[in-house]
Amino acid sequence: MLIAVIIAAAGSSRRYVGSGGGRSKLDEDLGGKPVLQRSVEAFSKHDDVRVIVVAGPGDDAEFAEFKSRHGDRLGLLGATLVRGGRDHRWQTVQAALAAVPNQVGGEKVTHIAVHDAARPGVPLELIDRVFELARYHPAVIPAVEVADTLKKGTNSEAPARPADPLAAILGAAPADEKTVVVERTVERTGLFAVQTPQVFEADVLRAAYAQSNLASTDDSALVEAMFEAEGKGRKVVIAPGDARNIKITRSSDLALVRAVMGLRGPEERPAHKRF
Repeated sequence: MLIAVIIAAAGSSRRYVGSGGGRSKLDEDLGGKPVLQRSVEAFSKHDDVRVIVVAGPGDDAEFAEFKSRHGDRLGLLGATLVRGGRDHRWQTVQAALAAVPNQVGGEKVTHIAVHDAARPGVPLELIDRVFELARYHPAVIPAVEVADTLKKGTNSEAPARPADPLAAILGAAPADEKTVVVERTVERTGLFAVQTPQVFEADVLRAAYAQSNLASTDDSALVEAMFEAEGKGRKVVIAPGDARNIKITRSSDLALVRAVMGLRGPEERPAHKRF
């Protein structure tokens, strides 16, 4: 098995910054290293991984800044940086795919894994588990069975709370906040929350990205659609995921990832170790 890993790192961190984060989530500190570096390191020393492609922002100026911040460190880990998509995740993966060679040192690249840059705490056991299953199946994804009750919600026109006339006079009235109401309860049996890395036979992922409709935020969904269209009975296989494999989406997730990984933030370390 010879695996190339694509790290999707082109996101804008809009939800992270909007929830209180001060900068791109990939630049946040995890024990003296940025989130992005931790994500790449999770794969850089794995025996089966011979290629790592990091797909950054698609905008020229943003990519130049991204490369200036991360290029040297990631280069030492053997990673190649490429421009990702400007608008959609599939554009990012597609750009990275173009940079994945068919062979390395005369050996064929047999599999391609895709991992979210914002999942820096992916455990080695999970990577090994998914890689091992990929020896026997054309497409393998890690996922955790949903344990919580699920509700389908919809926005209501009713305000979330009565208007405060005094606040409005003082100019401190909150922005309009609509009430979200429950439409129905969703049966959770057989539902899974999907994680990364997702691993595919190289020819399978390339073929999936050659389809005309690439409108998806999940690589395995493109493979599922291709398998269904070909009608040969091939399926995407689920490997047991890991609750520690947290994706940093909002600012509160960073503290949770630090706790899980046993790492301190810069303000918690001695001054001489903060830089």
